[in-house]
Order: sequence, then C-alpha cells, then structure tokens
Amino acid sequence: MINQERIKNLLLELVRIDSVSREERDVAERVKQICEEMGAEVEIDDAGEKVGGNTGNVIARFPGTLPDAEAIMMSAHMDTVVPGRGVKPVVEGDIIRTDGSTVLGGDDKSGVAVILETIRCLQEQNIPHAPIDAVFSICEEVGLLGAKHVDTSSLRARYGLVFDSDDPGFLFTKGPSANHFEFKIYGLESHAGVAPEQGISAIKIAAEAIASMKLGRVDEETTANIGVIQGGEATNIITNFVLLKGEARSLDDAKLEEQTRHMLKCLEDAASKYEVTVEGVTTRGRVESEVTREYSAMDVSDDSRVVRLVKQAASRMGLQVETMASGGGCDANIFNKRGIECANLGTGMRAIHTVKEWLDVKDMYAAAEMTLEIMRLNGETASQAAGK
Repeated sequence: MINQERIKNLLLELVRIDSVSREERDVAERVKQICEEMGAEVEIDDAGEKVGGNTGNVIARFPGTLPDAEAIMMSAHMDTVVPGRGVKPVVEGDIIRTDGSTVLGGDDKSGVAVILETIRCLQEQNIPHAPIDAVFSICEEVGLLGAKHVDTSSLRARYGLVFDSDDPGFLFTKGPSANHFEFKIYGLESHAGVAPEQGISAIKIAAEAIASMKLGRVDEETTANIGVIQGGEATNIITNFVLLKGEARSLDDAKLEEQTRHMLKCLEDAASKYEVTVEGVTTRGRVESEVTREYSAMDVSDDSRVVRLVKQAASRMGLQVETMASGGGCDANIFNKRGIECANLGTGMRAIHTVKEWLDVKDMYAAAEMTLEIMRLNGETASQAAGK
C-alpha cells in the first residue's frame, strides 16, 4: 500500500515550487535531494545548457533488490506551462485545484509524486524489484526538449512507463506526430489615412489565410491550430509584417503532411492576391514558411512487454486498463523512437494548461497503487526468469 498522506503532501510541496519551462532548477534540486536520500545515484545532465534553461534533466539510478534483472524506466516531467509562478493550491477534501490565477502543475508533478512514492514503498516494504532508471525531464511543455536531450545510451532500461496523462484507467499507447510552423508574412507599409492604396496589409493577408484554413478538429486523427499572431506597430500604419506560429498533429503521418500542405497553400493563395506599384516599384505579398517536425508518432503494440505488464498488474488488482490513443505528445514519443519501449499512464490531472486545473487525489492514489503493483509483478517475473 502507498502512504496517501505522504504522496499528497509531496504533490502540494512540488506544485508550490515554481518550475515553468526553462526555469526548473529549484524543483530539480528538490527531486535530486529526495532521490539521493533514497539511495539513488543521481545526476543532472547538460540538457539545460542545450535548450537555454537553468537546469538539466534529473537522472536517478536506483539499484533494486534484483541486481541481475533488467532495469525498468519511470519518467515524468518537472516543468509547467504558464501562468505557473506562485501557485497556491486549494485543497477541498480530495480535490486539489488552483486559486484561479495560475495552473496547478499537476501536469506533471503528480507524475513525479507517483514515481517517488512508488520507489519509497518498494524500499520500505522490501518488495523485490528490478533496478529503476527514474528520468525527470525539463521543457516537456515546449516541445519535449528535455527528453530529446536525454542520453538514452546511458540508461540501463529499454522499457518502462511515462506518467503524463489524466485517467489512471487508461494507458496511452498511441500519440500523434506534430509539425511546428512559423509563417512570416510580408506586405508593404504605408500611411493608413493618407495613402492606404500604396500599402499591402500583412494583417489582411494573414486574416484571409487563417479564415480559409481547416483548424481545430480536422478529423478523428488530426488537429491544427494557429496559436500566436504578432505584428503591427501603430493604427495609422498599414502593417508590413506578421508572424504566425502554429502546429498540426495527426496519428497518421500522411494526413499530417496533407494538413501541412493545406495550411501553406492557404497562406500562399492569400498573399498572391496582393500587388501594388509605387513610384515604379512593384511589391507583392509574400510568405516565408518554416516547418519543423516537433516529434514523431508513438505506436506501442498491445502485445508489447510494457502493455502486457500493466494489464497483468491491473488484473491482479481486479481492475481493467484500456489502451487508447491520445491527441497530445509526451516524452514517450521521444523515448520510443530511441529504443525505450514505453507507454503513458494517467495520474488524475484534469483541465490541464488552464487556470481551472484540478486533480482528484484518489486518482493519483490509484495510479500509485497500480504502479506499485506493476513494479511488484515486474520483480516477480524477473525472479522467475532467473530461476529464483
């Protein structure tokens, strides 16, 4: 059994430590301290230097009681989205929520808490278990950057779990590929009151392009969004430049590329409508596009080792865990591509990325209990394989 009061208090402690992306040092140092107190060999890697942050990923290697067993990984991210500074959690019975001014940070400090409580219980209850590589990443919320800079060759584990989703009754085994877009739209400045005919409004081009795009839920596997619009200096100037930032995601790479081409065409078609000649010089609306693959799809088979392990552990508890697809990316996308087979188990976070974020601690308890059983079963399996 887990210690419910302890894991709850740990979560409350962690969410009060500011750790927006690229500013995770304080929570990283606290996690490192806890892991060292539990006997882990801990390092903070150089990922922070590579992504412009103030700390790196925390990598904690726990020896386990079955030293010859294959190591297993558990991972969660330490960073939060904004507004995430000065979190003041409100506790209402089993519900922990924000005070309405910030996010809570249950995404993903509930995952961090589940991992740490599970390892404590393994040690305190003398449960035979395999060595554990615990990876606490930075900058997940800004493109899975921490996971991208984990030296996976230094990890012992080739399979494991990421804790970064909502319902602990689901195991997310499929996740989308994602493209990140930056569109630079160029027009021509002119005086908005005196000579508007001599200008080309980059804002107008952007507006027409966005209006013609398929955005939001494109189909059951595909989404798209324009999330940032920057441009304009004054109301009396025809704006000559606009920057758009957006994304598209899909579980189907062909659909992702189709959506990407569609969005590019909308911009190019809108820009092509505008041309003006001033003092013998002709200027045309134009677009520069930069498309970056942010991460690639995750697709873990139901017959995989990690999925079978989770389902067997749930069955022993009289529970069922369903595998399903997610529309969000997570560090598991990166680890799977780098040879660490892993799926994403929920911890109870709700209304994430909003100031209405909340968490039912009963869900977090359930996630921790299931994780403890997963580690117990994994140890038993390893012992049987070794003939012990």
